[in-house]
Amino acid sequence: MTGDWRLGPFTPHVGAVVAPLADARFTCPVTGREVRWAAKDVFNPGGVVHEGKIHLLLRAEDSVGRDHGTSRIGLATSADGINFEVAPAPVIFPADDAWQAWEWPGGCEDPRVVESPDGDFVCLYTAFDGKVGTLLVATSTDLRTWTKHGPAFTGTPYALRSSKSGAIVTEVVDGRLVAARLQGRFFMYWGEGTCFGAVSEDLVHWTPVEFDATRDRYLTRGSASEGQQWKVHVVRGQSVLRPLLFPRPGRFDSWLVEPGPPALRTEQGVLLLYNGANHMERGDPSLPPFSYQPGQVLFDPGDPSSCIARDTEPFLRPDQVGADDGQVGNVCFAQALVLFDGAWRLYFGMADSRIGCAVAAWSAD
Repeated sequence: MTGDWRLGPFTPHVGAVVAPLADARFTCPVTGREVRWAAKDVFNPGGVVHEGKIHLLLRAEDSVGRDHGTSRIGLATSADGINFEVAPAPVIFPADDAWQAWEWPGGCEDPRVVESPDGDFVCLYTAFDGKVGTLLVATSTDLRTWTKHGPAFTGTPYALRSSKSGAIVTEVVDGRLVAARLQGRFFMYWGEGTCFGAVSEDLVHWTPVEFDATRDRYLTRGSASEGQQWKVHVVRGQSVLRPLLFPRPGRFDSWLVEPGPPALRTEQGVLLLYNGANHMERGDPSLPPFSYQPGQVLFDPGDPSSCIARDTEPFLRPDQVGADDGQVGNVCFAQALVLFDGAWRLYFGMADSRIGCAVAAWSAD
């Protein structure tokens, strides 16, 4: 496997492209009080191109409550990829609805958004009740009005499991990224710490990928009339989540791995940009403890669960992009990848406080 499978190199834009908004006000449906919903921090966006503009669904925090601010998801748009206009009110937020117990008081976090083959939009976000994060799904036709569908794994044994960070596999269609079917089904990478997979027929209801962790087998020889051929007998065991990507001691991703933007189907395989965190004792000594930085990994084109190539170094570092200081220092958290104006644009959280951008060349060949 050569180095051609990676995207990049990425060149960071100097400074943030979206920063906190001190004067953005919104009346919270849960408390009935007006809050400055994006005053403290704005970070970790998802992104798509729609009607000729980049649309970012961004995570914003106020300064209210025990969790150091409730998170809500806002919408920012740009005609050039650098200068963004943020809508005055959030578009996905805790409300007096069926999902309030999941989303309050922590809020709605870390959106990742894709366009469906039908032209609608699907957002996977983390609902945080103050203790546990759960991956939830919302859909929209215009990126402004959203319908919540609840936990992504509803109807499976994993509906109540801690879950987050859903990165759906996409492909380039007519110059934009669209959710792709692999062997007839949609596929996503998810999880924090260890990365797992899940499949779906409709982008709303997801089933985690399992494997038989304790399966065994034994052989017996057939009778003379059967030609004394060997027979394989399978002893079924316990089905558990199939891990797809692990932390590695001594590397930039030694503490945890977490999916970044929606993945991309390429000729070489399925490419996932992911975020790795550095272990405080067993990590990369050239990086600060607990720092986050993105890497790239390639999965088999015939099996998106099988890793076939992986970065040993991050392709962006917090000190390269100005993510040293903020709510959580030394965090460059990649989460949105769009194809716009003939280039890849990667948007990332800077120290859990601002949003940055890096650009790489794209070729249609």
